[in-house]
Amino acid sequence: MNQTRTFLLFAWLLVAFLLFMEWSKTGTNTTPAVKEAISSPTPVTQNQASALPVAPSVAGSASALPTIANNDGVSTQPAQTISIQTDVLKLRIDPRGVSLVSTELLKYPVEKKTGSPNVVLQDTKDIDFFVAQSGLIAAAETKKTAPTHESTFRIESAQTTFRLSDGQNTLEIPFVWEDKSQGIKVRKILILTRGSYAVKVKQEISNTGPSAWQGAAYEQFIRAQPPAPPKHSMFTNPESFSLVGVAWYSEENTFKKKKFADFSAEDPPIKDATNSWVSMVQHHFVSAWIPDAKEMRQITTATLQNGGNTRYLIRSQGPLIEVQSGKMRSLESTLWVGPKLQKDLEKINPSLKKTLDYGYVTVISEPLFLLLSLLHSWIGNWGWAIIAIVVLLKLALYKLSAAQYKSMAKMRAIQPRLEALKERYGDDRQAYSTAMMDLYKKEKINPAGGCLPMLIPLPIFFALYWVLLESVELRQAPWMGWIQNLTAPDPYFILPIMNLIVMFVTQRLTPMPGMDPMQKKVMQFMPLMFGVLMAFFPSGLVLYWVTNGVLGIAQQQIINRRHGDKPGTAVIAK
Repeated sequence: MNQTRTFLLFAWLLVAFLLFMEWSKTGTNTTPAVKEAISSPTPVTQNQASALPVAPSVAGSASALPTIANNDGVSTQPAQTISIQTDVLKLRIDPRGVSLVSTELLKYPVEKKTGSPNVVLQDTKDIDFFVAQSGLIAAAETKKTAPTHESTFRIESAQTTFRLSDGQNTLEIPFVWEDKSQGIKVRKILILTRGSYAVKVKQEISNTGPSAWQGAAYEQFIRAQPPAPPKHSMFTNPESFSLVGVAWYSEENTFKKKKFADFSAEDPPIKDATNSWVSMVQHHFVSAWIPDAKEMRQITTATLQNGGNTRYLIRSQGPLIEVQSGKMRSLESTLWVGPKLQKDLEKINPSLKKTLDYGYVTVISEPLFLLLSLLHSWIGNWGWAIIAIVVLLKLALYKLSAAQYKSMAKMRAIQPRLEALKERYGDDRQAYSTAMMDLYKKEKINPAGGCLPMLIPLPIFFALYWVLLESVELRQAPWMGWIQNLTAPDPYFILPIMNLIVMFVTQRLTPMPGMDPMQKKVMQFMPLMFGVLMAFFPSGLVLYWVTNGVLGIAQQQIINRRHGDKPGTAVIAK
C-alpha cells in the first residue's frame, strides 16, 4: 500500500511540475494595441531567399520564377492611405502595391473592459511593423515591366474612404496600374464580404502591347518580432506561451511552423508546393495568404535587416505565366486577417485550421473542442458547456469509477485491521506487506484502484488547458456573476478557494492505511500546493476541476455508504 501511495504522491508532483512548466514557457507573443504611425517597409538584402532564379524554359513550374530585385522593399512614406471598413474589419491600404498596412478587428478588444482598444494585426510603426504585400514581377528576358509591391496604383474612384453600408453584402475597391509605353495594365481589386475576415485579391493583367508578357505573382508578409511580455507575467499572461512566427502548408511538405528565432539565411526555398498557403501566426489570430490551390508555388522565408531593425519575411511566389498580346488574364488569391475561427478557416482551406496549435494534446483537444462547441450551440454559454463536459465524462466513466470508489470504500473499512497488522509485525516490513496483500486478496480489493479516479480526468485537464489557451471562440467568454472571462484567472479567487476545499475533502476521503505519519503529512500538504498553483490558471480550467471534484465526492460518498461496511470484521490476534 505504501508503494501505491508513493506512486500517487509522485503522480501529483509530476502533474504540478508539468503544469508549472507549461505556464512558465518563455514566449515572444504580444497582442499589439491600436497604432497609427507609418514607417517604410524593409529592403530585402543580398544572400537572402528573396532573389529567386529565372528558369523560363520550365514555364508553368514554381521552379521557373523571375527575380524580385533586392531593393524592392525600399519605399517612402505614402502621401495618403485608403480606409476600408466592414462590420468586422477596419483596414488601411497603401496605394503602393495595394499593401495592407493596418488591420483593426472591430469585434475583438484587447482587454475585456470599457474603453479597451481593438486588436490590431498589421501596423507600420517600427516596433510593431507588420504588413501584407502582393505584386507581380516580369520575367527579365521579356524586357517588360510589372507592378511589384512598391509600384504605385491609383484608385479608380475619387474616394479615399469606403464603408460597407447596411444592406450591402460585398464591397469591391478597384486599383489600377498602367505602363502605356509597353501596353501593360493591371487592375487589382479588393473584395470584402460582410461578416468575413477574408479579403479576395483579384489581379486582371491586360496586354495591349505587340509581344507577350511573362511574369509571376507573389504574396508576402514582413513583420518585426513583437516585444516579449513582462517577465513577471508568467501566470497572468497566457498569451506568452503561444507561437509567434510563421507557418505554412503544402500537400508535399504538410504543415510547418517556425519561430522568428529559428530563421536562417541558409534555409532553402520550398519548391513546387501545391494547395499551399503561408501565414504569420500569433495567439488567437492569424494572417494568411491563400493562393489558388492548383498553382505550383515556391515558399521562401528570410531575415531582413534595415539599419538596426530586424524583420522577418515569408513569401509565396507563383508559377511563370504568359499573357499574349491583346489578351487578359485574371489571378486570384485570398488574404485572411483575423481570428483563428476554425469553421471559417476550414471553408477557405481545410488545412488552415492547423494554425490553431494545441501542441502535444491535439489528439484530445480537437475532439474536446468539437464537443464543447456542440454543447455551446445548445446551451449558449461556454462555462455551462464546460460543466456539461464533466457531467458527460462522469456518466461515460460511471461504472469504472464506481468499481474504483468501491475499492476505496473497502480500503477505508479495513483500515483498523491494517493498523492491527502493523502493530503485530512491527518493523518486519516484508511480513507486514505479505499479510497486507493477503488481506487485500481475501477482501477482493485492488490497492491501486483508488488512484485511477484521480488520474483519469488529467488528460482532459491538459487538453482543456490548451483549448482555453488557444481557441479564440472562448476568448474573453463569460460564465456568470463574477466570472466574465473564462480564459483569465478568477479575479476574486472564489473558484480557486472552492477548488482547495474540494481537494482537501477528497484527500480526507482517500484512505491511507499503512502510511507512516510523515507520509501522511506530505499527502495532506499536496492539496494546498496544487490548489495554490491552480489559483493563477484560467478560471474555465479551475471550473472544470472543481466540478469534477464535487461530482467525484458525491459519487464516492454514495458508494461509501453502500460498501464501506461490507468487508469482514474478524479480529486479528496480536
